[in-house]
Amino acid sequence: MTPALRSSEIPADPRLRADVAEYCLRLGDDRLVLGHRLSEWCGHAPILEEDIALTNIALDLLGQATTCLEIAAALERSERSADALAFLRDVRQFRNALLAEQPNGDFAATIVRQFLFDAAASPLLAALTGSSFAPLARLATRAAKETAYHLRHSRTWLVRLGDGTAKSQRRAQRAVDELWAYAGELLAADDLTARLHAAGVLPDLAPIREHVAADIAAALHEATLRAPAVEPPSLTGGRSGLHSEHLGRLLDEMQILPRSHPGARW
Repeated sequence: MTPALRSSEIPADPRLRADVAEYCLRLGDDRLVLGHRLSEWCGHAPILEEDIALTNIALDLLGQATTCLEIAAALERSERSADALAFLRDVRQFRNALLAEQPNGDFAATIVRQFLFDAAASPLLAALTGSSFAPLARLATRAAKETAYHLRHSRTWLVRLGDGTAKSQRRAQRAVDELWAYAGELLAADDLTARLHAAGVLPDLAPIREHVAADIAAALHEATLRAPAVEPPSLTGGRSGLHSEHLGRLLDEMQILPRSHPGARW
């Protein structure tokens, strides 16, 4: 099996190494948490085809998360593995965006949450294929293809629900209203992203945000849904470890086995 990161690819600069590791935690935690959320639909989706589709998307996200966490673990140069990062960190150590941890709600809420995530993730991953950090570029090359499908799937369902029955339209609109404020955190810029952009690891996020805003607006229009009339401040905090109560409950379930039986192998 090809390692996610070769020793020759580890940056010599300790600051750059720490920054890339932190960013990979962000990418990995987004996908780990959202993948776990989607897995909760297994056996409960409204139709069999969606049961299979959501499960496959969850598996894609968990595969991407594994690679991201493997890179982060290697950059740490510690004894921690990707599994340790996934199952042995506390809530405050997770770096996922708040959107990913929000409860599934009804099917419309899950679709809106997934669409908002996919709309940001797809162009970001496409841009990351040109990263100067080769392991991240390799990951993005594979993940971009998967995420393009995820976006097509969630966008199709968004339009189907929004432009469907009065009930499906009402539920989809309610989900947009409730989740709208979480979307901005996915592509928010900060000191970390600025340093990584200067190093060539990350693309300029500003044009990606513009592209995403236009794509979301077009999809909502086609779905006969409306964006909130007054855009609220984005709800943030996940990147610095400040999470809602929902993540703690999710981690209790996700981490119970490795925490109950440390070092167990099967």
